[in-house]
Amino acid sequence: MPWLAISMELEPAPAEAMSEALIEAGADSVALEPAGTRTRLTALAAADSDAAALVAAAARAALLPVPGFSTARLEDEDWVRRSQAQFGPIRVSDKLWIVPSWHEPPDPAAIAVRLDPGLAFGTGSHASTRLVLQALEKTIETGDRVLDYGCGSGILAIAAAKLGAGVVAAVDIDPQALDTTTENARINGVNLRVALPGQLPAGNYDMVLANILAGPLIALEAQLGARTRPGGRLLLSGILQSQAAEVAAAYLRDFETSIGAAEEGWVLVEGRRR
Repeated sequence: MPWLAISMELEPAPAEAMSEALIEAGADSVALEPAGTRTRLTALAAADSDAAALVAAAARAALLPVPGFSTARLEDEDWVRRSQAQFGPIRVSDKLWIVPSWHEPPDPAAIAVRLDPGLAFGTGSHASTRLVLQALEKTIETGDRVLDYGCGSGILAIAAAKLGAGVVAAVDIDPQALDTTTENARINGVNLRVALPGQLPAGNYDMVLANILAGPLIALEAQLGARTRPGGRLLLSGILQSQAAEVAAAYLRDFETSIGAAEEGWVLVEGRRR
């Protein structure tokens, strides 16, 4: 089938934010490539998509001005397969690697999360994902109850299970993400509770993870606070440095918050439930 290609040029950090937001808004895939000092972003969507509405929705979610863009019609091609060829093993730390199925783990002694790039967000190649994984590895305790809110590919939930969590729940509003998470959990040999947010049984968690975008994170404060036990830990990502203070402030009602590690213009916000 033909595709609608939506192209724009942005500064690198906003381009990353828009790439995630476009996937969340309904784009089928997004590619980023250097364009001088800027980044060219090309999103593929169904040929009958409303490009202006898609871009506007993504900009709102990313808390960015609506950028200028151009469109073009592309004939059918296996874009997912083409993008997969770009991915190799990703070293998160000495202890943790993300490894596509067509590679062997580079370090047999390390923990390997087997994950193939696909349409659902979260492959480990993005700085915001690595920030959560690195913090998760340092702070998780054996037997912890962990909630991954907005699980995408399931990468954070699967890593938590492999790092010793006792019970891991993964929720997302996108049924495709839930299917992908379920399949990735099977491939990795871990048990997850996968559900839509409203279908998750009552209860709270020792650690809550959310790698989404600044706007949705701010809106989710009450829900994430209700799911975190007193003294429990919160790790928030998908946040640009310019947005970190606003996100941290939004969680002060229920959490002691701090701005944590940063990488490539992205920041981790950490919290401890009061």
